[in-house]
Amino acid sequence: METFKKLKQFYIPYRSYFIYSIICLLLVTGITVVYPVVLQYTIDNIILKQQYDIVSYVALLFIALMIVKGIFTYIQQYFGDLFGIKSVYSLRNALYKKLQYLPFSYYDNAKTGDLMSRLTADVEGFRFFLSFGFSELIRFIILVTASFSVMFFYSVPLTLVTISILPFLGIAVYRFDKRVHLAFRLIRKSFGELNTNVQENISGIQTVKSLSREEFQTTKFNTSNHVYKNRNIETANVWAVYFPFMEFIGNLSIVGLLSYGGYLVMQGDVKPGELVAFFSLTSYLMWPIMNLGFVINMFSQSKASGERLLEILEQDEKVHEIDSARKIKGFVEFDDVSLVYPNEEKYALKHVSFKAPKGTVVGLIGATGAGKTSLTQLLTRFYEPVSGMIKVDEQDIQNYSLSVLRKQIGFVLQETFLFSSTIKTNIGYGRPKATMKDIIHAAKRAQAHEFIMELPQGYDTMLGERGLGLSGGQKQRIAIARALLLNPSILILDDATSAVDMQTEQQIQLALKEVMKDRTTFIIAHRISSLKHADEILVFDQGEIVERGKHEQLIKKDGIYRRICNIQYENNSSVMNV
Repeated sequence: METFKKLKQFYIPYRSYFIYSIICLLLVTGITVVYPVVLQYTIDNIILKQQYDIVSYVALLFIALMIVKGIFTYIQQYFGDLFGIKSVYSLRNALYKKLQYLPFSYYDNAKTGDLMSRLTADVEGFRFFLSFGFSELIRFIILVTASFSVMFFYSVPLTLVTISILPFLGIAVYRFDKRVHLAFRLIRKSFGELNTNVQENISGIQTVKSLSREEFQTTKFNTSNHVYKNRNIETANVWAVYFPFMEFIGNLSIVGLLSYGGYLVMQGDVKPGELVAFFSLTSYLMWPIMNLGFVINMFSQSKASGERLLEILEQDEKVHEIDSARKIKGFVEFDDVSLVYPNEEKYALKHVSFKAPKGTVVGLIGATGAGKTSLTQLLTRFYEPVSGMIKVDEQDIQNYSLSVLRKQIGFVLQETFLFSSTIKTNIGYGRPKATMKDIIHAAKRAQAHEFIMELPQGYDTMLGERGLGLSGGQKQRIAIARALLLNPSILILDDATSAVDMQTEQQIQLALKEVMKDRTTFIIAHRISSLKHADEILVFDQGEIVERGKHEQLIKKDGIYRRICNIQYENNSSVMNV
């Protein structure tokens, strides 16, 4: 029960619903145990003694008991479901919130499909046991206890004959639990992998089709589906072996009961009605014990689901922060900073040092994987350095709260992500209270207003998933407008104009020139044209700054920067020196 103890914070607040459900369950179980007693009375005192005048009264009693039992069964199931539903409502919210605050390093290895499986199938598996499994387990305890009490009252020898079979049932149940728990954990894992395949395929459908890899993706999915199918077949096999064996043990007990019970009736030690009642009570006893396998099945599924959910909830957020609300001016300093990504040995950044006073434009250039984006990810604390210190306004960035720090940094990524919502909502995402005037102003500065107004509903146009329906350049301009709307003290443009044509890039750069005034700006780019007006350009190679200076200074050196210029401008020195 360790898994359930760790998750108790989510269901303990709703324990009153569970208690109401159990009270009703007690009444229902009590009425169930009364049935054999009424049956015994009917046989021994009405049929055998031929007192048929009271049959109608007994029949009315039976009907009354069934009506009462039906009412309390409804109430019990309603409160049981309410207990499970409200509990997983809190659990699902906590999981989603946790995912929002986990560091970037967690998502380096996490798979989207698997996370979706945990928030859906695993949460529902846990809910089903809370709503139904817990009460079934208590029903089992109450029914077995009550049945044994009445059975001992009727006949101690017959009860002992019935009990003699229970150790074998207990061993079978224990062995079943050991096998079925592992089986369900493997099923949950393979289901997460199956979801991941589907999610990746749908998200990358353009790549799949453009490279004619439909057959490959189908084969890949079939492989995952085959594993999932086999895991279910293995689990079904466990069930197929278990239930016939349990039924066989239960039937052995019934054979012993009828044989010995018939002998006692012939000897006059037990009345016929008592034997019939005893037989009914035995079925109440055996069925819950055999049904215990079903409860264990639910418990095992729920436990496996709970373990997968705890893997998320118990993840360390690993981010130290101080609740500081100070306003950022924009003076950035890296002091001997190094970075190694989790689960990697190679340095992404090595001993990086530089200063960027407020209002400075810093250009970052270098080969793919040289460390440019890593630098900006450290500034926003997506990752933490392994050594050195990063300062903003001469304060260690760990002295700022994450929300304050990130809200004052405008970030435009190379791969633009837009939500399935209106253009207006996407631009205003980081500043929900922005006015329509502010949104339009930001769009104009990002050179996005004109094409937005050409769309059917303008700013109220609904976008498809990931901005489907817009070109790459249009999506980037909306992302730039979103960053500008924040009015940030620090602006990071990570190859933000890579998807636009040269003319649009020039228009955006002219607009950004005005925007970048009094803001510290980091521009990551592969085009020299995007960087040549920077106050300082940092040239990266294998995580180190190998060159630094203005465009005019670097172009005179025989280094990496000049070689990049030569490639882009084909030795056109007049263009290179613009």
